[in-house]
Amino acid sequence: MSLKVGIVGLPNVGKSTLFNALLKRQQALVANYPFATIEPNVGVVEVPDERLSTLAKISNSGKIVPATVEFVDIAGLVAGAATGAGLGNKFLTHIREVDVILQVMRDFSDSEIVKEGSVDPETDYAVIETELILKDLETITKSLESKDTKAKGNEKKKALIERLFAGLNEGKLARAVLHTEEDWELARDLFLLTAKKEIKVLNVAEDDVRLREPMGETLLISAKVESELSSLDEADSKEYMAELGIKESGLDMLIKKAYDTLGLISFLTTGEMESRAWTTTKGAKAPQAAAVIHTDFEKKFIKAKVCDYAKFVEAGGWKESSDKGWVRFEGKEYEMKDGDVVEFMIGS
Repeated sequence: MSLKVGIVGLPNVGKSTLFNALLKRQQALVANYPFATIEPNVGVVEVPDERLSTLAKISNSGKIVPATVEFVDIAGLVAGAATGAGLGNKFLTHIREVDVILQVMRDFSDSEIVKEGSVDPETDYAVIETELILKDLETITKSLESKDTKAKGNEKKKALIERLFAGLNEGKLARAVLHTEEDWELARDLFLLTAKKEIKVLNVAEDDVRLREPMGETLLISAKVESELSSLDEADSKEYMAELGIKESGLDMLIKKAYDTLGLISFLTTGEMESRAWTTTKGAKAPQAAAVIHTDFEKKFIKAKVCDYAKFVEAGGWKESSDKGWVRFEGKEYEMKDGDVVEFMIGS
């Protein structure tokens, strides 16, 4: 399954610098003027997972295939975007296509980088949220007036849309109005921007002492530091992080945060051909996880051969794990766990 993260924020807050660091190459244009990014830059980034190299050594795998996250660097937003200011509707349309919104807010001082509408993190955040709410109100207003909403038999959908209209007008986000699974299902085809989950990132200076502190709900990342780290090899990168007092790169934390925010896990497959990480949702049953590999596997699922990653490594492979009694055969109701090493048994 694919995971798409949209990087948004006011102009010149460090979005494209962060994006380039994620890709470890200068794919996006970084320029000191508003709207340097017009069309969204898209890049696929590997999810850090040291377990794969360990499995590859055990299985003598020909290649390693990590899970991936797709990041989209979207043009800067300004106040009035919902009514067409700046790049307005183009920006907001691009947001509709992502799974989670990554809001980057400027929290550093640099007289050489133009502040285009940016005041402080709290104000910048409020500007972005307001524009998203206004765009959702436009969507909801059109839905209220549509024939489908007014049609007989759509009373539940109409009631929800009216509730969303009232909530958005009060400044609430759609996700604060959608309370039940039925609410979310009814709202699915509305593609509301404020229904999407979000990650907040403060882009701080490279010498900001807060980088050394544990991260909370809001991630503290220096796009400048991450850009420098991305240009170094692994050994030099670790040495530089040690000098800064940083235990883990901000980008690694960001990718993990995206997984956690969307409730995703990785299960693992390994053999001579490859060792690979696959992405599925927390709580997914074995047949649904098998479908991530191939859609036909869900309906043809028989059972799953599963071993805990730590046990698999301790034993040294499938045969040794089986000899120790650590391999389990799970049925259709088995709930997949992060780090499960698995082989799916599929019928013809």
